[in-house]
Amino acid sequence: MKILLFFALMLSSYAFAQSGHDHQNKTQSSGDHHSEMHGGDHHGGGMHGGHHKLDKATLKHFFEPLPDSIIDETKNAALIKLGKKLYLDPRLSVNDQIACNSCHRLDNFGVDSQATSPGHEGKRGGRNSPTSFNAALHIAQFWDGRAKDVEEQALGPILNPIEMGMPTEAAVVDKLKKIDEYKALFAEAFKDEKDPLQYKNIGKAIGAFERTLLTPSRFDDFLKGDEKALNDAEKRGLQKFVNMGCANCHNGVAIGGNSYKKIGLVEPYETKDMGRFAVTGLETDKKVFKVPSLRNIAKTAPYFHDGSVATLDEAIREMAEHQLGREVGPGFVDDVKAFLGSLTGKLKE
Repeated sequence: MKILLFFALMLSSYAFAQSGHDHQNKTQSSGDHHSEMHGGDHHGGGMHGGHHKLDKATLKHFFEPLPDSIIDETKNAALIKLGKKLYLDPRLSVNDQIACNSCHRLDNFGVDSQATSPGHEGKRGGRNSPTSFNAALHIAQFWDGRAKDVEEQALGPILNPIEMGMPTEAAVVDKLKKIDEYKALFAEAFKDEKDPLQYKNIGKAIGAFERTLLTPSRFDDFLKGDEKALNDAEKRGLQKFVNMGCANCHNGVAIGGNSYKKIGLVEPYETKDMGRFAVTGLETDKKVFKVPSLRNIAKTAPYFHDGSVATLDEAIREMAEHQLGREVGPGFVDDVKAFLGSLTGKLKE
């Protein structure tokens, strides 16, 4: 009996890529893969073979479409208006040259397409700037999850000596109070506050704006029942994506962003960045990072926390090697890449 139980547990672990080190919320499916995607040849997840017939119950288990909204844009119109202005304003930096939009461009799917981003003196940080689009849906912010939400995250780069370089919170507030337009905008957005222009309110406003940056895609239409929203190659890629275990980590409404995983699970990934270890101090968090969302992934190269992977094709192959210890062929890469293309959303005007 013990032997039978042992093999049952092993099979269960294999089929769902169950990980003993799994930081995730209750909606996260089990698994211990990380980053842009996975490869491999094992089958699991309940998808049917042949003609890429898709099991709707399985899709519902792994994925959910984007909501229409996560913030009342009418009720919060003044706050969102202020947040967008702050997001685009380089005056939040010490030399009036770096804005949130410099690294997270609204006209470029929320990224700057650079491996790492230059700050106010041209110095670069150590990590790739992730997209701000759909980021409010994530479990936390930054690659290491050190900020709990977009409101908290928005305040970090302003005071970062490499990024925007402002010396203190008070210096930021004093700078904005000298701008009449901001005094009026803060007063409108925070009507119930005696002193509306406070540093914490900068984060609240930018966060409110970022909560509007949702990008529904053809895949959302497919999840809602439009079978024609994906072509044959994309459906085939979706089936492989689930069968190979990719959806064990890249799932939920953001198709990722809701758990932390170690990079280099099977084959070591060379990086000096210790990830969440710097936040938690836990030995098991070394080289552990937030799993990135795959929404708009075809438009947000380069990839990984260090921005070292230039193309989506390479990202697929790299993750197959480092996370599963497998080599995938061009057919797998092409089909999964086709599916990921269906995750590209429409940008707001």
